[in-house]
Amino acid sequence: MEYKRIFFPLGGGGELRNRIHGALLIGKYFNSHLEIFKSLAKPSKIMKFDDNLPEEVLKELNAMAKDRLTEEVTLHETIFKEEVKKVGTTVSSKSKKGIATATVVTGDGFRSKLIEEESKYCDLVIVSNPHESRITATFETAVTKSGKPALMFPRKMTKFSTEKILIGWNNSPEASRAVTEAIPLLKKAKKVHIISSKEYGEDLNQVAKLQSYLEEHDIETSFEIIKTTKTPGQALLNYAKEGKFDLIVAGAFGHRGLKELMFGGTTKYMLKNSDIPIFMAH
Repeated sequence: MEYKRIFFPLGGGGELRNRIHGALLIGKYFNSHLEIFKSLAKPSKIMKFDDNLPEEVLKELNAMAKDRLTEEVTLHETIFKEEVKKVGTTVSSKSKKGIATATVVTGDGFRSKLIEEESKYCDLVIVSNPHESRITATFETAVTKSGKPALMFPRKMTKFSTEKILIGWNNSPEASRAVTEAIPLLKKAKKVHIISSKEYGEDLNQVAKLQSYLEEHDIETSFEIIKTTKTPGQALLNYAKEGKFDLIVAGAFGHRGLKELMFGGTTKYMLKNSDIPIFMAH
């Protein structure tokens, strides 16, 4: 499978230019069609202006909301056009064989509801690290409601590569699916290294089976048992940084829900401290 269509929901917050640039870099790397999704929900609709307010006040509030929305749309369009030129991507509403294309898709309504619907029609969802590791509705919806694998990238990313990939293996269904969904990435890698710990079992036969499975896809791997720390996710991230890996593949969330696991362990630490893209599956 190839990642021919990539979906990137553009949430709120700062570093807009950096996030768009990072998404374009990923789309360019795979020569895919990148859809940057922007919600155009009217502030007046979200804020639910009181209809009992004087008519003149309502008109003024709605005019202010409209002006703000227009300014925001103009800013997004300007940044998109500038970053497309920097990355070398072609602006197109449809994919073109052999080249990276990108477009901005808009929808009128509540962001999380729109993202839940629109994200189903792609091969890969990409999201930037949430600001200060706070789980927003945009982030959670994109990662858990699409039914697609998700690639989380740093809010500031100047290069994207999959030459060196680190697999964090814990023998969970989520890690298993993440590995399978990441096969297109793993096939591009020059080095794929698997790490696990005694915490997730001492049966090395399980890892041998994983390596055998990946060999069927012509993916050679190496393996190592590492020591964990009291902070879940810290050992995995430290290893990735010290080994200068380009990407981490890990099953970062499960059936109990994204927020529960993120704020309870591995993913929370990764969100807050990682400057390395992380490939996840739900």
